[in-house]
Amino acid sequence: MEITPAKRTLIALIPLGVLVLLLALVIVIWGADSIVGASQVALLIGAGLCIGLSTWLYKTPWKVFEKSVMDSVGEVATAIVILFMIGAISGTWTASGVVPAFIYYGLKIISPKVFLLTACALCALVSVMTGSSWSTIATVGVALLGIGRAEGFSDAMTAGAIISGAYFGDKISPLSDTTVLASSINKVDLFTHIRYMMLTTVPSFTITLIIFTILGLTHGGAPGEEMKIYSDVLSNTFHITPWLMLVPAVTVYLIWRRKPAVIVLAISALAAAVAGIIFQPEIIKSIGEGVTEGSNAKLHFAGIIECIYNTISIETGNAEVNQLVASRGMIGMLNTVFLILCAMCFGGSMRASGMIADLARIMAPLTRTRTGLVASTVVTGTGMVGMVSDQYLAIILTSNLYRDTYEKEGYEMRLLSRSVEDSATVTSPLFPWSSCGMTQATILSVPTLVYAPFSFFNLLSPLMSILVAIIGWRIVRHK
Repeated sequence: MEITPAKRTLIALIPLGVLVLLLALVIVIWGADSIVGASQVALLIGAGLCIGLSTWLYKTPWKVFEKSVMDSVGEVATAIVILFMIGAISGTWTASGVVPAFIYYGLKIISPKVFLLTACALCALVSVMTGSSWSTIATVGVALLGIGRAEGFSDAMTAGAIISGAYFGDKISPLSDTTVLASSINKVDLFTHIRYMMLTTVPSFTITLIIFTILGLTHGGAPGEEMKIYSDVLSNTFHITPWLMLVPAVTVYLIWRRKPAVIVLAISALAAAVAGIIFQPEIIKSIGEGVTEGSNAKLHFAGIIECIYNTISIETGNAEVNQLVASRGMIGMLNTVFLILCAMCFGGSMRASGMIADLARIMAPLTRTRTGLVASTVVTGTGMVGMVSDQYLAIILTSNLYRDTYEKEGYEMRLLSRSVEDSATVTSPLFPWSSCGMTQATILSVPTLVYAPFSFFNLLSPLMSILVAIIGWRIVRHK
């Protein structure tokens, strides 16, 4: 029996629809704990359904799926190592006093009325300089989250401001891997690509800053007495000194010099460990005493190793401050890694079966006008992130699907590269099962669906891309 393209498209919708339904049920039942295992099961069921349908209807050999899944897992191998390194930084930066110092100085300097604006702008600045949203969120972002809690802001608002700023920088920085990927795969000069993106990115970010300014001005914030209590507790528990800022300074410098992320994060964790022994010897020693006995050297060694890989809690005498200075280490990343591997199984299966290409046919009738073409690209780029759970793969697949259409219709390739970045890059942290969504939720300890409504830049960028297409601003078509 011949399977028409229309039927193939309907078949491709089956595993995707089942996955969305299962994930919705999982989130309703398990909530934030869905990452522990239920979401992984949903992804594997979706992958199994995709493989079963493709094997039955298209006679696709198992080896094709096996290779595709292995390739997909291989593509995120570095990201998994980075996740573990971020876990190590979480522990060492906390125990060494780096994060507490950030919070302490932040409470002294940043007014609650402009906190959200400052957090968003600061993350944008760091991300532009470093080209890495992940590193920005894992370092500056974690510290800002603590400041936000102390100043009375919800984790959702603060995380939204952090992610909005971090992904603004990730999108336009010449050091960003997604920016380089989107421009290079579409054969567009890097700085031409960045300048063209400014037409949609700057308006989106300006609106975002205005929203966070309004939210900050209308928010009462925490009472001054409470903020003073937080500051006093931190200064009484940790040895707070400006010298601790050398650790993040070294980290930012290494990222700016475009050193490999794994190496940068490893050096940062090591530097924080050394700082912990120098400035917080009693805290490190007390952590080591929880696992062994012996000389000071042995206890300090055990304490540092515990900070790197294990969940640690530091007693400050204040329950809320205890939450600010708690960390999960490498072991806290295991559920996220589990979820990423299962997501790659689903994405690899969908790619091997050809169902991703089948789903792209849905957009074909809409590509005959300028607005329809850009809107189709934006919707596909966003949808690809949801289907394959990876922004890099989404950028590649969306670009490959639409490149011929843009050339045929006479549009510049910079329009395609911008549309892809306006969708696949910035929406990646909004999907709970995507590698970015899982990572940011894990780093900040804020569920994806909780911070997503406040990630205004990420929500506005795709819409701004479509709006600019409707207006036709700086969009050239050669007949």
